[in-house]
Amino acid sequence: MKLGLIGTGLMGLSMVKRAIDAGLDVSVFNRTKAKLEPLSETKAIICDSPSDVCKNSDIIILMLTDAKAINEVILAEKNTNILLGKTFVQMATIAPAESKEIQRKIINAGGDYFEAPVLGSIPQVQSGTLIVMVGATAEQFQKWLSLLQIFSPDPILVGEVGQAAATKLAMNQLIGSLTAAFSASLGLVMKSDVDTEIFMKIVRNSALYASTYDKKLDKMLQRDFVGANFSTKHLLKDMKLFEKEASALGLNISGVQGITKIVEDTCNSGMSDVDYSSLFSTVNPE
Repeated sequence: MKLGLIGTGLMGLSMVKRAIDAGLDVSVFNRTKAKLEPLSETKAIICDSPSDVCKNSDIIILMLTDAKAINEVILAEKNTNILLGKTFVQMATIAPAESKEIQRKIINAGGDYFEAPVLGSIPQVQSGTLIVMVGATAEQFQKWLSLLQIFSPDPILVGEVGQAAATKLAMNQLIGSLTAAFSASLGLVMKSDVDTEIFMKIVRNSALYASTYDKKLDKMLQRDFVGANFSTKHLLKDMKLFEKEASALGLNISGVQGITKIVEDTCNSGMSDVDYSSLFSTVNPE
């Protein structure tokens, strides 16, 4: 299998390395050339254009920031001829309607498309333990299952295109909500001079525990948010996508809007590129 990957950010870069380790020939493209430099000493085929990636590949993974980037890089009018006979799998986080529109354009140009957004970060890419949520036909799922299993032991067929995208937004909304809620509770006990470890022992033994609390605890206690696996600015993008989708479906989003405001304030305080655990600094200013 010849694989292409377009978008070598933090996740895309790790996915390329994982695919190479699995024995695949991988062609890559990124608009910011500096992000390709870590691949210069690997077996990755670094391409000068999306067209070159498509020519070299049977299937192309899209790991671009958003739907706007996908349209600019892949679906620009000058590029439509490169889609013929190629399969594209969108694995980043975009809105359901955006995914369906990209599917329509690719199919109209003679290509094939499905979505497989992922939950997890760089350590999970490296270990092949991402949660992969697939929006595809049963036939597409079976055809490309071996590729998806490079990144996940058990890819999940959620439904058709758009449904996996909706599920991914639902999960990423929880990232923001859980982080903000834990930040508030942790901040309260700290400012009340309660021993943090006693608090955490109670949380861990309760039905309210989530493993993300322990994963982010040290960053919050030390107020050290560098080394992002998932940045605050990307969380903000996803929270806004969730708001738009949920509002259109008639949900009351007032609670989510409060979380989004915390994420936005964190970005505006100069922490857009650090780890999303930096929400703690907004909820609990020094």
